[in-house]
Order: sequence, then structure tokens, then C-alpha cells
Amino acid sequence: MLNILVCDDDKEIVDAIEIYLMQEGYHILKAYDGQQAIDMLEENQVHLLIMDIMMPNLDGIHATMQIREKSSIPIIMLSAKTEDSDKILGLNIGADDYLAKPFNPLELVARVKSQLRRYTEFGNMPSEDDNNIYSTGDLFINDDLKEVIVEGNPVKMTPIEYNILLFLVKNQGKVYSTDQIYENIWNEDAVGADNTVAVHIRHIREKIEINPKEPKYLKVVWGIGYKIEKM
Repeated sequence: MLNILVCDDDKEIVDAIEIYLMQEGYHILKAYDGQQAIDMLEENQVHLLIMDIMMPNLDGIHATMQIREKSSIPIIMLSAKTEDSDKILGLNIGADDYLAKPFNPLELVARVKSQLRRYTEFGNMPSEDDNNIYSTGDLFINDDLKEVIVEGNPVKMTPIEYNILLFLVKNQGKVYSTDQIYENIWNEDAVGADNTVAVHIRHIREKIEINPKEPKYLKVVWGIGYKIEKM
């Protein structure tokens, strides 16, 4: 059974989320501030975290920043704020998805399933062959091990970052718009996806490029989209 940690200072919201997710067969752990969430992650195996932004003691932003130093589990952020700047901030500090309050519980369930599917696929056991190794220049991806190596150094990525990079490396030389990238990775229609994709692209560049401002691998084609340079 997969464990989902729900962290929100509003106990009624936590209880409501628990009801919907338990109906889908998930086991729910509860926390009511960021520090409690961090403590529970250290004591329990957690497969996905739902984190509110505005909380006492330790808010969701700072808690997520600390969690990302040790863990790449999917994080869905919740907030009553709906401005793009808040969504971008959440993605910038390591969240995988963002949902504004009030939200449709069925949409939350769908997003949870989507993130868990990517995460469990990301963590699959390796196979015995090396047919799933992709490379360009000194960038190598072993899709069996879910491992990224750049110039001999391992690079740690979140599941979303990994899937975007793998998609582009598999199709190196081809240019994809932000909408095309979003639809291929998130498997849903791209509605206002530019900021979401751009944030993840920037994170990938910071991890694989020596100088992200002059990228060697992940290039922007202005007005069209992104590509991985074929070498």
C-alpha cells in the first residue's frame, strides 16, 4: 500500500483529503505544520506529499526546501493563493505540482495518481540489458537505473525533471514547444503550461550545464521551444 503524507494546518481539510484518498486505497499520514511533515518523513516511508504553503511554525515553502535536500518524492503544493508568482515559487523550490484552494477533490485524486505513476516508474528495478542507455556528448542517461551522468558526475533529479530530460534526449535534435513537452510528460492538455515547463527546464539546465546561461546541451529555439543538441 502506498503512503501519502498530507500536511495542512486546517484539520478539516486534512480529514477531507484523507477520506477521498482512502477510497482509492492509499494509506494516509497526517501533519499540521512543515516541521511535523519533515519529522514524519524521517520516520516513515512516504510515496507522495501533499503540502500546504501557509502554515504556522514552519511553512510549506521552507519545509519543501529542506525536504528536497534529501528526498525526490513527488510534492503537490496547496495554497489559497492563485497568482502565477506563487505557483512559480512552489515549482522553483522543488514542488512537482500545484493546486489552488478551493480545489475539486476529484482533481486532487487525479493529480495524486498521475504523480505516483511517474514516481513508481522512476523507481523501477533495473533490468539486465543496456538497451535503455541514451547519450549526447558527455551526457548519459541509463533509463534502467534512472541515472543521469554528466561529464562523469551523477546528477540528482526529480521525477519530472528526469522525464523531461529523457524525452528530449530520446528525441535529440528535435524542437518541442512548451505545450508539446507538457502534454508528453503530464499526459494532459496544456493549459497555461509555459511557466510550469520553463521552471523545470531552468532546473534541468542548472544541473546539467556548466554555464546555464550558455547551455551546451539544452537549447532554447526562440519563439518555438526547446531541444537537446545532437552531438
